[in-house]
Amino acid sequence: MALNPPLTDWRGKTVWLVGASSGIGRATAHALHSQGAKVFVSARSQPALDAFAAEHAGAVALPLDAGDAASVKAAAQTIFETGPLDLVLYCAGYYKEMRATGFDVQEMLRHQQVNYVGALYVLDAVLPHFVGRKAGHIGLISSVAGYRGLPKSLGYGPTKAALINLAETLYVDLQDRQIGVSMICPGFVDTPLTAQNKFTMPGLISPENAAQEILRGWAKGRFEIHFPKRFTLWMKALSLLPASLYFPVIRKLTGL
Repeated sequence: MALNPPLTDWRGKTVWLVGASSGIGRATAHALHSQGAKVFVSARSQPALDAFAAEHAGAVALPLDAGDAASVKAAAQTIFETGPLDLVLYCAGYYKEMRATGFDVQEMLRHQQVNYVGALYVLDAVLPHFVGRKAGHIGLISSVAGYRGLPKSLGYGPTKAALINLAETLYVDLQDRQIGVSMICPGFVDTPLTAQNKFTMPGLISPENAAQEILRGWAKGRFEIHFPKRFTLWMKALSLLPASLYFPVIRKLTGL
């Protein structure tokens, strides 16, 4: 069942990807460009963005720090001056493993600033535009780590849970205004963030495969887009367990 207006024809559409210097963001920007979209890419690394723009004719690099509200608004205004924006995808992310025995409040706040507050700044910049047009699409990249608490995810998991709730609430408020909202929950994707993991990651896929899953989800009008399903369906099933079962199962599966 389509919960959003399906997005199937990207020719002439304007898209903005925040966090597009590598990983899922860059791969999705490439996939959208290959289907005819006008692509704006943002991240902190100007060299990476410039390299993307050089490889993709017509793409525009807009370097910014997602944690700086002023730079986010300035980038959005630059896009609006070229015409209407059709889709924004927030894919900026930060991850360092952490357990309660090594609690670091500055690391916790760093996760919050990049993974969640940056998304709020982007929403602040684009929502009036979308509401005024009664059109547009907001994509938020969360994670299966946001479904339930997981070991070593003390900094990361809560921010991804916040994005899940944010996406659900946005959908409730915007569904009658023809503004789409998608909540994207990947499992393990081979990115610079997951490269930190020292364990075998089940169901690991490439950023390019992740990008194709996202585009397929948008084409079907899905609200939640999760992949790879051979892994994420297990995570969804585990999330439904009562706490009395969930915690022992997670301990047994992870050994932590």
